[in-house]
Amino acid sequence: MALAACDNGDPAPATMIDGTPAIWEIASADGTLEGWLFGTIHALPDGTRWRSEAVQQAVENADLLVVEIAALEDSDVIARTFLTLSHTPGQPPLTARVPAAQHEELAELVERSRYDARDFAAIESWGAALILAQSSASTLDTANGVDKALVREFRPSRPIREVEGVRAQLSVFDTLPEAEQRDLLSLTVADAARPESVRRKTVKHWLEGDVEALLDPGVETLLDDPELREVLVEGRNRNWMPTLTAMLEQQPKPLIAVGAGHMGGPEGLPVLLRKSGYTVTRMQ
Repeated sequence: MALAACDNGDPAPATMIDGTPAIWEIASADGTLEGWLFGTIHALPDGTRWRSEAVQQAVENADLLVVEIAALEDSDVIARTFLTLSHTPGQPPLTARVPAAQHEELAELVERSRYDARDFAAIESWGAALILAQSSASTLDTANGVDKALVREFRPSRPIREVEGVRAQLSVFDTLPEAEQRDLLSLTVADAARPESVRRKTVKHWLEGDVEALLDPGVETLLDDPELREVLVEGRNRNWMPTLTAMLEQQPKPLIAVGAGHMGGPEGLPVLLRKSGYTVTRMQ
């Protein structure tokens, strides 16, 4: 999510390989090509090469790029927005916000973070979850995120638009009921305890274009919780549709590049676009 984009690092080179991440062509009812839909991944191991011929074709032919957040490289804007929304004094200790069985794992995550346990007294539960998610030991790096690579490629020669933006995306978390925020925090602690092999499996599914596997609760822990899945994935998909269809109705052809988790299932973007009258054809 947006907070993870605060990390800075040297991007891995984008190199053509035979990987097949999911990408679709979008056409109007009369068959006119209107744009492309690409499911991205926000973090990858160093050296991961993901550009296939179909992806490269869409990148080269698109007139503009549509992403969740355009200011991915502006860590100051993201940090200021996060601070504004997440900080509320008088929060209970973190240990009071997760089950007792997770206290040891929670303490380890806090120790690996740049925060002291006392700092979280002014950070809402959703904010604590995003901060601690960055403390997970992993070889996946947001500097290698596909969305960041695309933004760098399109800027400054072609326009970049956002379907959500930093404030809107973080506000999704900020408006969660406290019970759901605590579920998010607990799931973040549980996710950090998963072996690296599980995270590698997520990358494997993405490279293979298996968007349904990315929705498997055994792969994406957050999706174990139906309320969080509705708010963080399915509800956002529906909220994006007016913006996306308005862009598709205009003359420039967009490459809509948003998280691959938004692609699968009956509430995925391909299904919603078809319901809106578009022909959505899988390219690979």
